[in-house]
Amino acid sequence: MTAGWLRIGIDTGGTFTDVVAYDERTGHLAVTKTPTTPADPSLGFTDGLVKVLAQFGPDYGPGQVAAISHGTTIATNQLLEGKTGRLGFVTTAGFEFILEIARQSVPDGYGNSYFWVKPPRIVPPDLVKTVAGRLDHTGAEIVPFDAAGAAAAARWFRENDVNAIGVCFLHSYANTEHERRMADILAAEHPGAVVSVSSQVLREYREYERSMTTLLDAAVKPTVARYLRAIGDRLGTLDASTPFYVMKSNGGVVSAAEAARQPITTVLSGPAAGALGAAFVARAAGIDRVLTCDGGGTSTDVAVVHDGEPALTTEGSVGGYPAMIPMVDVVTVGAGGGSIAWISPEGALKVGPRSAGADPGPLCYGRGGTEVTVTDAHLALGRTPAQLLGGELRLDPDAARAGLAGLAGRLGLSERECASGILEITAWNQANAVRQVTVKRGLDIRDFTLVTFGGSGSLLLCPLMDVLGVREVLVPINPGNLSAFGLLTVDVRLDFVRTWVRRHDLLDCQAGESVFRQLAAQAQAGLAGQGFDADRWRLVRSADLRYFGQACEVRVPVPGGVFDAGLAGQVADGFHDAHLALYGYDFRGDARQPVEWVNLRVTGIGPIRRPVLAELKPGDGNQERARTGSRAVCFSRSDDFIPAGVYWRPELACGDTVAGPAVIEEFGATVPLHPGFAARVDRLGNLRVTRQ
Repeated sequence: MTAGWLRIGIDTGGTFTDVVAYDERTGHLAVTKTPTTPADPSLGFTDGLVKVLAQFGPDYGPGQVAAISHGTTIATNQLLEGKTGRLGFVTTAGFEFILEIARQSVPDGYGNSYFWVKPPRIVPPDLVKTVAGRLDHTGAEIVPFDAAGAAAAARWFRENDVNAIGVCFLHSYANTEHERRMADILAAEHPGAVVSVSSQVLREYREYERSMTTLLDAAVKPTVARYLRAIGDRLGTLDASTPFYVMKSNGGVVSAAEAARQPITTVLSGPAAGALGAAFVARAAGIDRVLTCDGGGTSTDVAVVHDGEPALTTEGSVGGYPAMIPMVDVVTVGAGGGSIAWISPEGALKVGPRSAGADPGPLCYGRGGTEVTVTDAHLALGRTPAQLLGGELRLDPDAARAGLAGLAGRLGLSERECASGILEITAWNQANAVRQVTVKRGLDIRDFTLVTFGGSGSLLLCPLMDVLGVREVLVPINPGNLSAFGLLTVDVRLDFVRTWVRRHDLLDCQAGESVFRQLAAQAQAGLAGQGFDADRWRLVRSADLRYFGQACEVRVPVPGGVFDAGLAGQVADGFHDAHLALYGYDFRGDARQPVEWVNLRVTGIGPIRRPVLAELKPGDGNQERARTGSRAVCFSRSDDFIPAGVYWRPELACGDTVAGPAVIEEFGATVPLHPGFAARVDRLGNLRVTRQ
């Protein structure tokens, strides 16, 4: 580590790039935003870095940056747009149609269609090559590896200009030998190819998901590598030894070199950073059951936090592609500030998922946008100011109103009704996303505090409280930059997994202990490679269990200590408890439904220093010091515009209370307080919004 004193978090979103710099000497937190540059995101990254460093004045020097952590959507966007490129696939002879068979997973039922057609394959049949050689599920070799056939396949890819290749052999999770030999042959015969090997990407059973995850890794590897190289070139003014971390989907960070080696692990890095930042702020405020609502320019991401830790899953997807990697359990809905309002063929008003993004952006940005967005509706109703980012981004209310008038005319509504309807639909879309991570998982929304953040995340908090029935909403300080702040609160995390299918009543605990030791050794080696000494790292064990005959597993923690019958019994009891909480029943004590172990996992954690949140001084009880004026605001489709006080949040002190109708503004976000709601400022500067 360097001896610098500035730690910087940079989160690149679809519309803005958010930056936070934390001074470890003084506790000062500097924030800024800059437009994302879709053509070259590394340019927006550099612009944001320069802007935030300028806030520290001429004292800045290259040796004073201790570390930079980055959350990026570069891999996510590529997969969402379906730009996987020309991929090759090498698999076991006789299994060339594994991608075609896939899974019979019908989204949202069959709808109005009689048939559901599977999406196009990520690799067409003519780019699939098979190699003879066969392992069984224990890793024992049944058919020897065909080195000559492997070399012929590698040469074919080279001669046909296929330069990104995924390798996935049957049962390679149990024995990596055949895949390692294939990788060596590809390196010798086709050295210019980018190769991803399933036993390195995902050493876990389920051949289709493992194949897809490996191919996604190969697809995004060139793009992510170019992007990180471009950032490295732009960071040339900094000390070469400054650590540069990239956020992973699992809620941890890794070095940029490690992220480039396995880029599929970064696909949900932005939403993960937001969830971790919200968890950090909420825990400091004494709250450990949290629903996070991260509203950006393109989408809204929601997640659940228990005891300061967001829920994780390995059953995620990106676009239409399954990605079976550990990731924060985030549900994303196309309901951001740039989401476009449109009319369905049936004549109904719809919002999203298409977004105007950063370029051209909403109508009110004046950059050539032609369609009405959520941001235009907020501006036309007076809920947001006519300038954002401290005046850096000036908005055009007339352009927003003109666009709304045209859309409203086609719907037979007034301009006010149309704008209010857009926001009501957006609030319901966000609420449905929250229900997916709560009600669908057996959780009662009323047991949680909602934390709203992001540039647009808090604009609809009052309607969300009404729709969801939550008792309190917490809006952190600098909510528009919380995802960037979250990058400074997370540790280095490295995940290792091994499929180990055994019935609980037939467990060989000594063999299980051996697997855990092997995984721990991998985790320790990985943390050492990330620069952590042995006295700093921490290892966390878990396992995926199910009832015999089930197709899905539940992950439960595995306590430390020797893996023996007593410890295994504790884990099985934990599984029964978790199954009961998730599904409402369990088979504890029923010998006809034995427990089955499926995967063993070890996570290596390298702790980093977290920021210390500053406390506000108590106020004098007169929040009017923060009032900057008033303006007419429409808070409801059924009501007209009414006067609402406007408050500048940085001037509010601990204990101040602002009652609606009001609008609380700050550099990167706005909080409209509807009539009947009030916001109290706590000791950490959070707004605690409740019904009056």
